[in-house]
Amino acid sequence: MVLGQGQTTWFELPSFLHCGLCVCVRSGTGSVLMAEEQGRIYLDHNATTRQTPEVTAAVMECMERFWANPSSIHLAGQLARRRMEEARGQVASLIGAEPDEIVFTSGGSESVNVAIRSALGSAPEKRVVVTSEVEHSAVRELLEVLAADGVETIHPRKSRTGRVDPEAVREILSQRSEEVALVTVMWANNETGVIEPIEEIAEICDQFGVPFHSDATQWIGKMPTDVGKLPVTMLSCAGHKFHGPKGTGVLWARRGTLVKPCVIGGGQEQGRRGGTEHVSGIVGLGVAAAQAETWLTDNGHERMLPLRDRFEAGIREAIPGTCVNGATGPRIWSTSSIGFPDLEAELLLLVMSERGLDASAGSACSSGALNNSVILEAMGRQPCQIPEEPYGSVRFSWCRETTKDELERAAKIIADAVEAVRNIKPPTGPILTKKESGSVPDYSPKG
Repeated sequence: MVLGQGQTTWFELPSFLHCGLCVCVRSGTGSVLMAEEQGRIYLDHNATTRQTPEVTAAVMECMERFWANPSSIHLAGQLARRRMEEARGQVASLIGAEPDEIVFTSGGSESVNVAIRSALGSAPEKRVVVTSEVEHSAVRELLEVLAADGVETIHPRKSRTGRVDPEAVREILSQRSEEVALVTVMWANNETGVIEPIEEIAEICDQFGVPFHSDATQWIGKMPTDVGKLPVTMLSCAGHKFHGPKGTGVLWARRGTLVKPCVIGGGQEQGRRGGTEHVSGIVGLGVAAAQAETWLTDNGHERMLPLRDRFEAGIREAIPGTCVNGATGPRIWSTSSIGFPDLEAELLLLVMSERGLDASAGSACSSGALNNSVILEAMGRQPCQIPEEPYGSVRFSWCRETTKDELERAAKIIADAVEAVRNIKPPTGPILTKKESGSVPDYSPKG
């Protein structure tokens, strides 16, 4: 719906929002604003980050000058290949790897798929995968599909923060290591930011000779990573999570690890991923990796943690009764998942967005009509969560460019939005527009 200048309308929220309220929207300029315009605050960086100017410049230069097929043997092709291999070295340097261990993909989801399918394909007699209940959908949904092919998934026990108990992994492997093709546990949770005990799990897997993969999509580029110091078999990540281009991903596979391509044809990436490489995107990914490494070397990640803590403290002070999901576990600096009892997250997001703040929802709605947050359900009831009542959970996530001023302004907007939502009453007049929904969408945070 596009409104004219200053025009106001009411629309009914779809039935799946449970609350049945209507929202009043007043247009300002009659146009859709970009996130950086009009002082808007974007706190959805776990979903995606904005490319840096240097990344964009590198992509554009590559599209204009190094557009040839990197598999061609002529000069133009080899110039494109040289740029691509420079980027491979930059990505390898970011995680302490060797360049030939880097496989470029279309994103984190493809990398996860290749890792899991490679482990199963390398040992077809082993049909068990051990993983946590709080993984990204790329892991969860793939394993659901593979179950039809006889693949068994085992979930080790976890804490109330969703953190896997390494000793539970040891117990499983001590009994069934000969059947386990892979253990896969994400490094930092995309919804709560909880950090898994990757080092301990990797050591246990190494002791039993079981391959270990970690979805490091929310970790790489945000925290120091050195695969040379960890007995990890494979890592996956996506460039757009640390200011690189969308459509670029990485699978790191330790030398000697068999990688079975999901995309067949052409033999690119040393036979590990078919199809002409996305050279301009890969070059942009390399620049993003180099910039992230520079920032991490300067201990930028250590400067961000106090900002997260002050933000959360400000929310809890301004809005009594709220709590931070997974607060008692170790969490990455870039994520705050905050629960608001008695509120529907979707309505809160609408009001916050109208006031200039963008974030994501992870809802646990008592009506059962919403697709609840799989992550929160797996974690169990949070300290401020009231049984049989709505529990609006909102994920706020930031990047290395987020400022203290932005977080302070965001906290004020959140407090005002919560008060506004609690005071909203349905209109007494007729509903002007109504949208019927034939299905229930998934409102869990993306990325």
